[in-house]
Amino acid sequence: MKLYYSHNLNPRVAVAVARHLKSPVEFIRARPFHPAETEAFRKLNPNTRVPVLVEGDRSLWEADAIACRLSEVAGSDFWRRDGEMPEMIKWISWAAYHLSNAARPLYFEWVVKPQVPGHFPPADPKTLEAPLQEFKQFAAVLDEYLKGREWLLDSGLSYADFRVATSLPFAEKAGLPVQDFPNVMRWHGRLLEIPAWHDPFEGLA
Repeated sequence: MKLYYSHNLNPRVAVAVARHLKSPVEFIRARPFHPAETEAFRKLNPNTRVPVLVEGDRSLWEADAIACRLSEVAGSDFWRRDGEMPEMIKWISWAAYHLSNAARPLYFEWVVKPQVPGHFPPADPKTLEAPLQEFKQFAAVLDEYLKGREWLLDSGLSYADFRVATSLPFAEKAGLPVQDFPNVMRWHGRLLEIPAWHDPFEGLA
């Protein structure tokens, strides 16, 4: 198996899952937007995005699908398949449509744009006010839920924790005010004690 990745939000999650599960994958850093590589990469993923997991002649894209498959290969319950699966999927969906969705414009403005100076004009600060307020709104929901809890699911650590925390390793650079949410800080601090989440790219080219 080959896992094509970059250092951005969703690929980071996929790499973290693979490292956490000790998946038998070859990690390949990809540049699907590079003019010299886009057309070749389109054969792996017509969306020309990473992450992509290639297994024989099968190409699987999207971080959540990849996490599901790697858990299956590992024989792990990191991706729940019991009665907690609906609860796990609830949090995966919530992260995608709410918390991570709110963080994405701020991440793009303050993390991605500085990596490619001159390619994008700066955003009107007013356009960043709404996603910042949305992030605060949904972080407050998460903070309230996490009171007295170690992980999102009753049975312990799961992929839901990784997925909901997608944007948090970039909080400082992206200007995400996680310091206002002590339960979120405590919970993510526990995640950062997991080597695969703390630095999923350690040792990779």
